[in-house]
Order: sequence, then structure tokens, then C-alpha cells
Amino acid sequence: MRRPNAQRQNDRREEILAAAKRCFSRSGFHGTSMQQICAEAQMSPGGLYRYFPSKEAIIAGIAEQDRADVAEKFQAIVEAPDFFPALAMAARRYIVEETTEEICLHTEIKAESRRNPEIAKIYASIEREVKGGFLAVLRHGVARGEIPPSVNLDIAASVLMALVDGLYWRRAVDPEFDAETVLPTLLSVTSFLLSEPHHHTTQKELADHPAAGE
Repeated sequence: MRRPNAQRQNDRREEILAAAKRCFSRSGFHGTSMQQICAEAQMSPGGLYRYFPSKEAIIAGIAEQDRADVAEKFQAIVEAPDFFPALAMAARRYIVEETTEEICLHTEIKAESRRNPEIAKIYASIEREVKGGFLAVLRHGVARGEIPPSVNLDIAASVLMALVDGLYWRRAVDPEFDAETVLPTLLSVTSFLLSEPHHHTTQKELADHPAAGE
């Protein structure tokens, strides 16, 4: 009987997290009460608190889901026969195909991490894992000969993560924003960052030709 019972508990936990995501996406972290999450999940407060004693605990549960999803997507890139097409497919998945609810949820967690020390720790942990996974994928690209070994992977990963964060924010706040039309430019920037550094315009070159930067 243990297995079915454990499965029921896991299913109920997933239902609570899904309900919380909808609430956070609609009303924000501060605008959502535990009572609202109970109503959305159609359960009593006592039942909810047995699984998650606080909103912070719910965010931690959502973070665990995200970790598993990101790890799966990174592994798919590593196992793909062609590195850059797989990277482009992953970019489409996160930039274009991600639901508005998920986009708003991610931006809400980022914003809350600036105010709430507990959420900040959770968010920092996610960021470390995402960057570590990203670097592992890029190193795999180098090993396959698809990324030059001279590329600074740490900088490339940081810039690409910042670009994705910015596009998430744009999708969250601008209903007119069309991620589909931006995706080719993002892929071009990615290709540029992962190409031979001597092809890039240097800071000195910009200083020698200030008009180019105007």
C-alpha cells in the first residue's frame, strides 16, 4: 500500500504547485495568500500546510521542478547529433513556446528575490545550477569541435543568460512583444558569442573609431 499512497501524495503535491503557479502568475507573490492557493487547489488549509508550510516552501518546490526540467533540456542538447540546431530548439522552447503563465511566474520570483532573503537563496541556487549546466553544455560543444576552444565560455554563458532574462521580462510586460520575430536575432547573437574571439570588435577598436559606437 505504500507505493499507491506515495503516488497520491506526489500527485497532490504537484496539484498544489500547479495551483500556486496560477495564483502567483495572476496576483504576484505578495498578492497571493495561502487561502487563495487553498481555494485554487480545492483543499483545506490544514491539507495544504501538511505539504507546504509557507509560500517560500512552495517556491522551493517550484524550483525543484525547474531544476529537473532544465537538467532534462541540457541533457537533450548534449545527446543531440547536431549541437547548434539542438541549442536553437531549446531557445525556441524557452523564449517562444513557454506559456505566459510560466513567464510571469519566473519574473515574479526574480523580483521577489530582491526583497525576500529566503527567496533570494532559492533563486541564487537555481541560477548557479542553470549556469553550471549551461557551461557543461558549452564545454561539450567545444569537445565536439563546434565551439572554438578560445571562446570564454563563462562570459558567453553569462551574456546569454542575461539575454534570456531580458526577453522573459519583455514578454511579461509587453503584450505586443513577438518573441518569434526576435528569436533569429538571439540565435545570431549566440553564434557570434560562440565564434572565434578575433572576429569580434574589441574595446580598443571601438575607441579608435568612436563613430562606430554612436
